[in-house]
Formats: sequence, C-alpha cells, structure tokens
Amino acid sequence: MSTPASDPIDKSRPFRPVRIAILTVSDTRGLTDDRSGDTLVARLEGDGHQLAARAIVKDDAVLIEAQLRRWIDDPMVEVVITTGGTGVTGRDVTPEALDHVAEKKIAGFGELFRMLSYAKIGTSAVQSRADAGVAGGTYIFCLPGSTGAVKDGWDGILRSQLDIRHRPCNFAELLPRLKER
Repeated sequence: MSTPASDPIDKSRPFRPVRIAILTVSDTRGLTDDRSGDTLVARLEGDGHQLAARAIVKDDAVLIEAQLRRWIDDPMVEVVITTGGTGVTGRDVTPEALDHVAEKKIAGFGELFRMLSYAKIGTSAVQSRADAGVAGGTYIFCLPGSTGAVKDGWDGILRSQLDIRHRPCNFAELLPRLKER
C-alpha cells in the first residue's frame, strides 16, 4: 500500500488555527481518565489549533445528538471530533447520532481511516465505523475511542486536512463556504 511521501505544506500561506470541540462518548470515562480526549487535545493544540470546548457524554444517541447540535449552533466551534461509540456493539451509536445531524456525509474519511488502520491492525480495522459529515457549517469527525485510533485519525488525516496550508486542497480552506446554498 503506497502513501504520500509527505504532506505538502505551502509555507508561503499563513497558518490559520481552527476552533475544535472534542466529544468523548463513553459510559465509563470521566475527564480525569479520558486518555483519548487528552490525546486529541494535546495534538490539536500542539499543531496550533484552539480547543473550543470539551465534553463527555454517555453512549446514548439522543445525548450525543444533543451535544453535537449545541456545538453546531455555536459560532465558536468550527470542527467537532468525537472519540468513542463507533464500534459494532449495541451501545455504539455515534454514527447514528451523526446521521441525525449531518447535512452531508464525507464518505472518504471513514474509508481512509480504515485504510490507515488496516496497515496497523489488519482486518480488525473493519470493525470501525469511523465517519464524518458537515452540519450547519461545522465539520464533524467520528473516531474510535482508543488512543491509537485517535492518533491515527489526527496524524494520518486531520492534521493535514485542518491545516489551510496543505496542498493541493484541505477542509480548512472550505470552512467559509460550508453554509453556501
């Protein structure tokens, strides 16, 4: 499997931080032991982005959807990254909550995530229902709940796609156009 040799960054363009909210979906974790959420916060801040908000909700589609809608309505949140609830068990309902709010789905995100995962964990990657969409001008990316998965999602996809300097194109440069009709 071939991957790009490097992520081309156009250093002549100024970096623009993106305001990102982190939502951990878990029945068992709290802020003191949310390693995946902590990992995402450290990575996004380390790359120069801003933590706009952070929350933990139970594995309940109604609660997840409600939190997503609050952040979609918040002009200070441009991107939401969820961690957890993307597996295949009965309690894993994050993709279903995304389906209730998304105006457009970004199918390639889940496909690329599973491709990256396959390189590390083999066929177990098929158990992930990583997903993404756009709602109300806000990007929503749903990652599995393990620290390895959030590292793969951030390092392998989101770091470059949320950097406005990434070429040939990126999600960040489209932010002002997401509400066009």
